[in-house]
Amino acid sequence: MKFSLSNRAIPASMLAAKALAATSGDFSVLTMNVAGLPEILNGNDVPGDKTANSKLIGSKFAAYNYDIIHAQEDFNYHASIYETDTHPYRTATSGGVPFGSGLNTLATFDWINFTRVKWSTCSNASGADCLTPKGFTFMRAKIDEGVYIDVYNLHTDAGTEPDDLTARSANVKQVADYIDTWSVGNAVLIFGDTNSRYTRTGDSIRTFAEQNGMTDTWVELIHKGSIPTEETICDNPSTINTCETVDKVFYRGSALLDLTATYWNYESSKFLQSNGSVLSDHNPITVNFTWSAGASLRQSGYWGGPHGDWFSDVPTLANKTSPKVSALTFHGASRLDSVGLTLADGTALKHGGTGGTEATLALDSGESWTAAKLCQGKRNNETRNFYIQATTSSGRTLEAGTSTDDCTTFTAPDGWGIVGFLGQDGDEMDQLAFVYAPQ
Repeated sequence: MKFSLSNRAIPASMLAAKALAATSGDFSVLTMNVAGLPEILNGNDVPGDKTANSKLIGSKFAAYNYDIIHAQEDFNYHASIYETDTHPYRTATSGGVPFGSGLNTLATFDWINFTRVKWSTCSNASGADCLTPKGFTFMRAKIDEGVYIDVYNLHTDAGTEPDDLTARSANVKQVADYIDTWSVGNAVLIFGDTNSRYTRTGDSIRTFAEQNGMTDTWVELIHKGSIPTEETICDNPSTINTCETVDKVFYRGSALLDLTATYWNYESSKFLQSNGSVLSDHNPITVNFTWSAGASLRQSGYWGGPHGDWFSDVPTLANKTSPKVSALTFHGASRLDSVGLTLADGTALKHGGTGGTEATLALDSGESWTAAKLCQGKRNNETRNFYIQATTSSGRTLEAGTSTDDCTTFTAPDGWGIVGFLGQDGDEMDQLAFVYAPQ
């Protein structure tokens, strides 16, 4: 067990800086239903051999090098796509029909906390939507050091029979509720095959805007913010962008990250066979985004494991002007049980369990929390944080828990300080990151 506070200054050489590598940038996304159902189940009205077509899709993914690609119906020809693609980060397949969801991601960015979620409701009224464990995937994509976006890939129930509409509405609501639980305070991207149209009665695609504050990039960029009221069916390949398909891209920013959609296009002409035939029965869509780090709040990287419940102090801190820390309170013993702080306005922020020995440090006027060392380890085969050491601008420290040999240090950017937390917790501190604000 360790806990202490000290007035001993920590040499700067001992602090491994983890400030943002960049404060702005851009990236591209692509969503494509790759028509990977076995030929015997569905030919998808796509000419040619499915294996050859899938290899061509993979080679085009590599050639155009979109930063985040979401594939749907990536079932029995998955290996052929990956054989010719070169993206450094790719999800492992969950299997072909009937075992897999058909959802996969290929990216130039790494991610954490990847999760597959099956739909709670499905319908076979118009087809075989219940044949495979369709659903959605979640990942926290690392765009840059300290820059994360929660990214969702989905493929909802198809068809227009009453049971299909009920199932699809439930699918959309399931994702929206998941966002409300697991993406609080975060920037979010949702893109995939929604099987929804704005002009179709009973479709609930507006839920993402109404419940989660998401923006549809097609509505924003192509229709200048106005949702079309007349149905328009796209050709394949589509030569215009104003027609509506069921494949969609939604986004929102956060206090940590400003996001702007700058370009939207059907990439149909880029995904054709040598004879001009299509490679899928869906028009692939690309969107370009620019991003910039928050002006008043930013975050560190994460340490620990993806267990416990998600928490974020970002919504609370976003409503404050120039938050300052007046005191730190940690609890720890064999591992790190909880972390907490009190802001100068009296707001108390605490996360974790109730165990451990308390260690506290009152900050002086003008003193800020500038760096945090975290050490992680295994407990019941789950990674969690075992130790924290806080270092202030005056060189004083506060620690709790038990150090391990797997540690990192996060240091606030110059002129900024740590003012809050985000991560996952339970009885102890599973995963932890820090919120920065100007001091």
